[in-house]
This record gives sequence, C-alpha cells and structure tokens, in this order.
Amino acid sequence: MEKTKGKTFANLCMKLFWIFLIGSVFGYVAEMLYSLVYTRTLVFRQGLLYGPFVQVYGFGAIAYYLLVSRIREPKQVFFAGMLMGGILEYLCSFFQEIFFGTISWDYSNLFLNINGRTCLLYCLYWGIIGVVYLKIFFPLFEKIDIIWEHKKGKWLTGILFVFLLFDVIISCMAATRQDERRKHIPPKNTVDVFLDETYPDEFMDRIYNNKINIR
Repeated sequence: MEKTKGKTFANLCMKLFWIFLIGSVFGYVAEMLYSLVYTRTLVFRQGLLYGPFVQVYGFGAIAYYLLVSRIREPKQVFFAGMLMGGILEYLCSFFQEIFFGTISWDYSNLFLNINGRTCLLYCLYWGIIGVVYLKIFFPLFEKIDIIWEHKKGKWLTGILFVFLLFDVIISCMAATRQDERRKHIPPKNTVDVFLDETYPDEFMDRIYNNKINIR
C-alpha cells in the first residue's frame, strides 16, 4: 500500500514537472508571437538564462491543471482562471521586485490595475487561456504519463530536471549579483567574481530585455 502511494506521488511529481516545462516553453512562444503581432518585431523573452522558458507560464500551467482537475465547467474555469492568473501574476511581480530589484511588466497605465502588477485586461486573458487549457491541453496532459513509462523517458525526465534546476539556481544567482552591482557592492568571493565575469550587465540585459530596474 505504501509502495503504491509512493509511486502515485512520484508520478504526480513527474507529471507536474512536465506540465511546468511545457507551460514554460509555451509561454516563451506566446511572448514571441505577442511581440510580433503588437510591435511588428521579433523579440525573444525568456525567464531563465538558458533555454526557451518563461516560468510564470509554467507555474500557471500547473495551477490550471490542478484547478481544471476539480472544475470542468467552462464558465467556472474562466472566472477561476481570471482570479488565479491575476494572483499568480501579482505574486511573481512582487517577489521579483523583492529579491532582484526588477519587474518584467508594468500595467500602471491600464484600466483597473493593482499596483501595476496585474490588471483586468490580463486577468481576462488568463480566463480565456483557462478555457483553452480545459478544451485542448488538459486532455493531453492526462495522457502525459506515457513519457516516463519507459526507461528512456525516465532518463530524459531526470536529465531535464537536473538541467532546469541548474538553470533556475544560476539564473537567480546571476540576477542577485546584478542587483548587488547596481548597489555598487564589490564581489565578496570567487563565486561573485565568476558571476561578474560570466554574466555581466550587457549579457543580463540582453537576456532579460523587458525587465525594468526599480532600485
């Protein structure tokens, strides 16, 4: 019984990891297409130093999956998606500002915004995405277990997990160090020197081309 529960929990973790991964890549493509439509320029925006990932969409994909698993009625999914997306967007912006001294979006000029971190228009977008998720992506994610049913799938999952973990850690370290440079804090150790040399401001600003420094 305990072994079955452990296997079920492990499968859920792997499923949520893949949903996060796919959602993050989807976010990267969505941001690229959005900039192409509205600015007529091709802009590549990513949330991590390496790879086509925008993690706020990855967290959104997980939240949608857990939400849709319990709610199957489109109207309820739409309104729940609006609320959930708005909260998620606000929190991501808030913690990015707290930890790294930057924000990646500012809705201060849009109607019914909350501290510029989220607004009615983008909450509506999150609601629409929720319905699309219900109709298209949720049925696919229910079958995603096939990826790790074979040994090669488990190896692939493990390799991608290690890579993404490294990507998240080094991205946070580089962003934190850039914030320290803006405050004129000199490197304190060899790690700081490595970060300064490998991820200078020019590199960071090119990767995070939509970020706004607020301190």
